[in-house]
Amino acid sequence: MTTDAVVVGAGPNGLTAAVELARAGLTVEVFEAAGTVGGGARTEELTLPGFRHDPCSTAHPFGAGSPVFNALPLARHGLEWVHPDLPAAHPFPDGRAAVVARTVGATAASLGPRDAGAYRRLFEPFTGHWDELARDFFRPQWLGLPRHPLRYALFGAVGAWPLAVLARRFHGELARGMLAGVAAHLIGPLYGPGTAGATMMFLLAAHSVGWPFACGGSQAISDALAAHLAELGGTVHTGVTVTSLAELPPARAYLFDTSPTALARIAGLRGAYRSVRYGPAAFKIDYALDGPVPWTSPQAARAGTVHLGASYQEVATALAAATHGRAPEVPFVLTAQPSLFDPTRAPAGKHVFWAYGHVPNGWRGDLTSAIERQIERFAPGFTDRVLARAVAGPAELAARNANYVGGDMLCGSAAGLRLLIRPVLRRVPYATDDPAVFLCSQATPPGPGVHGMSGHHAARTVLRRLGVRPRPLPSTAS
Repeated sequence: MTTDAVVVGAGPNGLTAAVELARAGLTVEVFEAAGTVGGGARTEELTLPGFRHDPCSTAHPFGAGSPVFNALPLARHGLEWVHPDLPAAHPFPDGRAAVVARTVGATAASLGPRDAGAYRRLFEPFTGHWDELARDFFRPQWLGLPRHPLRYALFGAVGAWPLAVLARRFHGELARGMLAGVAAHLIGPLYGPGTAGATMMFLLAAHSVGWPFACGGSQAISDALAAHLAELGGTVHTGVTVTSLAELPPARAYLFDTSPTALARIAGLRGAYRSVRYGPAAFKIDYALDGPVPWTSPQAARAGTVHLGASYQEVATALAAATHGRAPEVPFVLTAQPSLFDPTRAPAGKHVFWAYGHVPNGWRGDLTSAIERQIERFAPGFTDRVLARAVAGPAELAARNANYVGGDMLCGSAAGLRLLIRPVLRRVPYATDDPAVFLCSQATPPGPGVHGMSGHHAARTVLRRLGVRPRPLPSTAS
């Protein structure tokens, strides 16, 4: 018996694609190499019993603001968002901090009088319009005109520029450092086209839906998607490593929530993604702590995500070093502290702490000491609170998740035009030279993040190819 669709990879995009196909009435089977679903949205006890860590993604601005996640009944399947007091903070070694707050006004006020007005002028035209912007931003640009062309054009007039250009609107180190820290989530140089737009979307998400954690850990997102898929009749097979199409059941369509090069290898399309380049790697450390991080900045102690870079130039230098094949002497460090707001993540009085710096793709050194020196600059006494640490360099990240080629957690470089053209220049980026094979991972538009939109659009491409009418998403989930 022929299955309508087979999905390889049970990350958020693969599961979202499977859900979309099942909603349209297709029979769907998902095959996942790991023992559980999750991909980049997992939660594991990496250090000590009772300490629940997110090995990859942890704070989810685009998850909470995802048009497809918000239309699916994920709350019914256990997904609950936990909101920190502050979405993010960018502290400085002297104790000052810029904050990414839930409102434009509070964020602007933290930047000082010189830059507060510039921040308000930049974001107030888009405040209150997240749903409209998200539907236009998180879509393949070939899919006709945006729903709200005037607002999207206004956004694009600024967002198409590099972050380095946008930062020139601001003068103080607080504002410029904060912008660089947010842009660093893209793990690429600050002079890339479109990095201003991606940075603005992160900030608009904070002002609209927050930067929340999934209660209990990121695994809750994947588990909710898998539960909804089962409700729709889909099947997930875990612990199955796929090396060729011949190992899969006969199907009308095959979707891959994998790296482009893995798809090419498995599907026998070896030259299809020869031009794909993978970007800098993460060097990840998960900590079990005996208490909260002793931040010098009181704002950092209230934030879910904390960016550690003492200036715009320090952040830019660290990103440029990793992009050009050098380990940074002073790394920019992304950190998160979910257990401050979700007590299910650690034993009473203890905490989990999430941190990573950027290194060259495939780098084999040890950045642990440099990362901990950077944390100590902003939180003296931090290492005294470490009970245990789980360290994962590029090789360990790639071994844990085959999509992270060379430790690249974004599934493809975001440098230059590669942020906008993913994975290769093609009118329908989800399609391949084989009419039955499709790519649905974050290597495709709209790109990295736990939002499911790459899987959603890939599934709709498949439905069009099969002549099946997609079901419209409900306006609100039930």
